[in-house]
Amino acid sequence: MTHETKRSWLYLLHKAVIISRLQTSYKFLRLNFQYDLSQTFETQDKKSEDGYKFTDSVTNYEIKFTSDISEIIEFYNYNHTDISTFGAYLEPRLPIESESTYKTNDQLNKSYQLSSRLSSTSSTSNPKYKVSVVIPCYNETKRLGKMLDESIEYLEKYHHNDYEILIVDDGSSDGTSKYAIKLANQHNLEPHIMKVIQLAKNRGKGGAVTHGILHSQGKYSLFADADGATQFSDISKLLEFLESTNSNEAAIAIGSRAHMVNTDAVVKRSMIRNFLMYGLHTLVYIFGIRKIQDTQCGFKMFNTKAIKGIFPHMHTERWIFDVEVLLLGELQNMKMKEVAVNWQEIDGSKIDIARDSIEMAIDLVVTRLAYLFGIYKLDECGRIDKKNQ
Repeated sequence: MTHETKRSWLYLLHKAVIISRLQTSYKFLRLNFQYDLSQTFETQDKKSEDGYKFTDSVTNYEIKFTSDISEIIEFYNYNHTDISTFGAYLEPRLPIESESTYKTNDQLNKSYQLSSRLSSTSSTSNPKYKVSVVIPCYNETKRLGKMLDESIEYLEKYHHNDYEILIVDDGSSDGTSKYAIKLANQHNLEPHIMKVIQLAKNRGKGGAVTHGILHSQGKYSLFADADGATQFSDISKLLEFLESTNSNEAAIAIGSRAHMVNTDAVVKRSMIRNFLMYGLHTLVYIFGIRKIQDTQCGFKMFNTKAIKGIFPHMHTERWIFDVEVLLLGELQNMKMKEVAVNWQEIDGSKIDIARDSIEMAIDLVVTRLAYLFGIYKLDECGRIDKKNQ
């Protein structure tokens, strides 16, 4: 095999890793080439006693090399950001200091510390609230108002003083965070009921949801899309199922639009959108989620045991993260129930139908294979092993 052929294969492998954000050990993609490390990295990369480390600007994943690894190849470098590296492993980056704080509507513009990040071994015997609502947002000033109007009205009526709302601003550029605090004031919420978290850089919906859920303090935690497409009062149906389960049993209530497949809300969608939707559903079925008809509805609720069993282990940070959530639930035999919810199409979706459908399909296939081959494990993305070393 010629050097150029090897480079071509490496390029394709690199794109597969970047698109799928596949966590892999250097043993899995070990390559027998040797390059001078000083020529491999650009100036933004740092050398420490533990080896080389940088955060890839495409995936937001932290990439590390231990200093004893010699099989590291640079075969592609695009504007100093798209750096391909093998003999490495990828993992979702941990929050930076500012992302572990929040602001609220107390007129002080002060940052407060979030609750401790949950792990698979965290004690959650005394939740602070009954309900936590996590809302991932990316440039949502045009849609968030409707969602919060509906959700706050319901939560104040049925869970007064027993709920929190976590707005996770995923690197917005339209003032979403300030707008959320303005809405909290308009609804006369007491400070700290709404917590607005700003991520320093866009991670994707899955990354924003995971960050919020891992800092939630409710007995039950819901993540809901910022567009308000799902009727918020249907949270009562999800709660009904979760409250019927044993508190020591991990359980997930899954909002579902499957019952609406022949209604105007779906029929009036464009032909290409429906085609891609059915194609994705087929792939989901083939690759292992067969009991759940609607995996992608942005309205899912978890008890604390399910949260600890799923979210510390999450790898996927983009649109297909819902499937990894359900895969982790199935792998651990969690109780799951699809619950019919009322839903309507809302303008302003951030999905690029063609591009994101392709990415979702690739993410889905690679994520499923990663679990089948034991590359992804229930080890908090490799962090448990490092804690035990």
